[in-house]
Amino acid sequence: MFDLQKKGPSMYELPKTEGMHVPGLIIATEKLLQEKDIERPLEQVKNVAYLPGIVGYSIAMPDIHWGYGFPIGGVAAMDLEEGVISPGGVGYDINCGVRLALIPEMFDHLSEETKENLLKSIFRRIPSGIGSERKQTKPLSDSDYKNIAEKGARWSVEQGYGFLEDLEHIESNGCISGANIESVSSHAKERGKKQLGSVGSGNHFIEIGKVQKIFLPKIAASWNILEGQMYVLIHSGSRGFGHQICQDTLNDFIKKGFARDLPDKQLVAAPLRSVHAKKYFEAMASAANFAFNNRQQMLHLVRISVEEILNINKEKVALLYDVCHNIAKFEEHRVDGQIKKLCVHRKGATRAFGPEAKELNMLFQKTGQPVLVPGDMGSASYLLAGLGNPLTWSSCCHGAGRIHSRIQSMKAWKGKDLQSFMLQQGVHVMATSMNTVAEEMPDAYKNVDEVVLAVQEAKLARSVARLQPHLVIKG
Repeated sequence: MFDLQKKGPSMYELPKTEGMHVPGLIIATEKLLQEKDIERPLEQVKNVAYLPGIVGYSIAMPDIHWGYGFPIGGVAAMDLEEGVISPGGVGYDINCGVRLALIPEMFDHLSEETKENLLKSIFRRIPSGIGSERKQTKPLSDSDYKNIAEKGARWSVEQGYGFLEDLEHIESNGCISGANIESVSSHAKERGKKQLGSVGSGNHFIEIGKVQKIFLPKIAASWNILEGQMYVLIHSGSRGFGHQICQDTLNDFIKKGFARDLPDKQLVAAPLRSVHAKKYFEAMASAANFAFNNRQQMLHLVRISVEEILNINKEKVALLYDVCHNIAKFEEHRVDGQIKKLCVHRKGATRAFGPEAKELNMLFQKTGQPVLVPGDMGSASYLLAGLGNPLTWSSCCHGAGRIHSRIQSMKAWKGKDLQSFMLQQGVHVMATSMNTVAEEMPDAYKNVDEVVLAVQEAKLARSVARLQPHLVIKG
């Protein structure tokens, strides 16, 4: 067992030992630290601290679980002169993220037939499942890819997928600067050319439900949220496009010998000042902007279904916020009393800027940035307001976090009627494959209430509302 030292409520330090450049910082309640498999991701927290140029702490969020190189739920900031960029610190699904939109209707006012028709309409419009594509759309051309990389989500808005005001409600206005499609392989472009506007598989989903409880009425009112109101959560990323970019880069970095002297070759990382790091960042930013477009187009398709089934104009389905989960970004933070630009890796972690952060629009400068924390499909998701905690580089958790592997979950639910079980929980699930549903059953995840308690006690964010899922599309 690691010798964790308590620093404060839901905050523990993993002491620095030989080889570590910084200590570890674990955000968790005592209950979360009792999980039987916690040792493996904590070992990864320790390993991340070996990376050159890491600043502050190697950080773990309360939804931490084992991942490729970095733990999922890991955060690490790098000095620009001495530091590195690690594809394992971003993940295969570059800019996997979540967006929350609000529907101006009370969920309980709808008949069961209307709810089912809405779910079926969205399921027909938005492809889901492994390798899913929007076959009715024209494949992306080289010029399309160039515009996606350079414009981000604005490109989809210009194509008629949404509204200009949506961009003000997306992290970084829906565009990570520095993207260059020339740094992306033809194989990656081939994999992504018909995948915009699709869910994919794994833990990705579209969820519709109701705002179950409001905790901070003033912030909720400023965000136009009412108890009982309908919402839609969309969780997906850069699909095969981003996956291939990650794999291409890992192959290249390992071949170049960048894993040398690291405790785990999956941490392989290039010096930030190198041409190799520049090429990866350009490709990664291209994938991030692809993902923003993917979620933008899915929201547009949801809006069409809402208009068709509920007779609510598309313009009234308001995007509240869209956040990245797997990304490396250049941000300014205070280090030893001075403002410095750092490369912040967030893998299975969310940016959580507090009030007055200049990167936010005027509304969120008053409240703090919306932070979206999806739980499992049987319990709840949370909407939080960021507090900009400097110890975590203004970061927060990204979800509930797995406690059972996909294989374990598949074995546990083999031969059972999953849809009937979920209906008994008040959740109607549709999916291309029941295998995905088995992998994503509620007991595969940590208790999201406990995870959110940890980030509140550690003062990373404040709970604004608890969201209750009822209609779910899985891959």
